[in-house]
Amino acid sequence: MALAIILILCLPRKYVMVPLLLTIFLTPAGQVVVLAGVHFYVARILILTALARWAVSGRSSPLAGGFNSIDRFFALWALYTLVVTSLQWMLQPLIKNLGDFLDAMGGYFVLRFLIHDREDVTRAIKVLALVAMIMAPFMLNEQITHRNIFGLLGGVALEPAVRDGRIRSQATFEVYITAGVFGASLLPLFIWLWTSGKSKVVACLAVVSSTIITLTSHSSTPTLAYAAGIVGLCFWPLRGRMRAFRWGIALTLTALHVAMKAPVWALIARVDLTGSSSGYQRFLLVDTCIRHFWDWWLLGAKDYNKWGFDMWDLSNQYVAYAVTGGLLSLVLFIGVISSGFSRLGTARKRVAGDRGQEWFLWCLCAALLSHVVAYFGIGYFDQIKLAWFTLLAIISVATVEAAPSRTMQPMFDLDLAPSHSAT
Repeated sequence: MALAIILILCLPRKYVMVPLLLTIFLTPAGQVVVLAGVHFYVARILILTALARWAVSGRSSPLAGGFNSIDRFFALWALYTLVVTSLQWMLQPLIKNLGDFLDAMGGYFVLRFLIHDREDVTRAIKVLALVAMIMAPFMLNEQITHRNIFGLLGGVALEPAVRDGRIRSQATFEVYITAGVFGASLLPLFIWLWTSGKSKVVACLAVVSSTIITLTSHSSTPTLAYAAGIVGLCFWPLRGRMRAFRWGIALTLTALHVAMKAPVWALIARVDLTGSSSGYQRFLLVDTCIRHFWDWWLLGAKDYNKWGFDMWDLSNQYVAYAVTGGLLSLVLFIGVISSGFSRLGTARKRVAGDRGQEWFLWCLCAALLSHVVAYFGIGYFDQIKLAWFTLLAIISVATVEAAPSRTMQPMFDLDLAPSHSAT
């Protein structure tokens, strides 16, 4: 961590993300310094260091493309969450709330500052690939030795969790689900890295590592996120007809809700890809949240843990933001996601015909979809949040950099175009 701090302060801006991301993802989540009751986690210390670097950088326009719609929704969500939780609990958890606010706002906008152009985007993906390549062998080792090597440092358990006889590897993450989602959500980015023709060996190893991380976590949520990324990529040939597909999904869900004896969200209870999943508990979370709408819609609720069995475990990000922050918190969070898809769709249409740029933007859509699906099974609370922030920062830059090939060179080279004779 000390070495990372020095590098963050001294390296040229374009290389700062390397020690920042490597140290955050490869340090156990529970590593913390407590001063006067204030918890300074490794990620928080490095974010503060990067913010200091940003403050003294003297850049007149620190964010690529300016303050965009994703930035606005994210900032409003973070500010509103801080205000609402402070109103609910008053001064009791104020220090924790301020820490969470710093992690969110600081972490996201530091990455927006560090990722400026096409080279930074590629560099960020390669750093994440390196992290995955380091994590995968250690998670595989947990399956063999039943010991988490990172647990020797403290901050995570030395012995991995076991359910129904299956070891759930977690590496540096606080729980196995977030570790698995980390690997699963990166798969579309690694596939793009391979198809781009650059760093093919690294890309192939990263794809294998992503798969190992997902499988060794032995959890349905990462598996679904992994599958969502693949399904998103498979819709590439239908990229011009997605509006009809979205309406088809909406109408199908409506018809099922009318025809089924149970509500349509009861389908969540049927999800069990590992034989030991908690799909029924996820269904109860959604169902109980909907039934208690009038209890939380304005400013959230404090006693949601008393609503039913295991309601204290908000392992659904949408439910978590709803019951703790109210309806507006949920709307703003969905606004971040919607804005990401909207910007990617608009940028893809802008570069229509340049299949290299279109493919990259589509891979970002698949990665975003992977997180959207993962949010149904877990609430982000450890290093996985930084993976989410990194993707949002990449989307912001990619949608700004995308431009028709007749006015500038393609942002990302990918030879997917048909031959001249075929054209």
